[in-house]
Amino acid sequence: MEQQNEFKAARLAAGLTQKTMSELMEIPFRTIQDWEAGKRTPPPYVRRFVLNELKDIENGKNS
Repeated sequence: MEQQNEFKAARLAAGLTQKTMSELMEIPFRTIQDWEAGKRTPPPYVRRFVLNELKDIENGKNS
């Protein structure tokens, strides 16, 4: 079984579509697609920032 991409898992947990995530975080839609497909990898500081922001959205949504 293939492990789900961490960006996709975090985005889905936050309840966002790729389009909504793109608009909210001002990240190009194609970049998000490429991250989730494993075609591109962001620098470590961007990875941490994006995953932390998605976690904050998820926690805010569930409170």
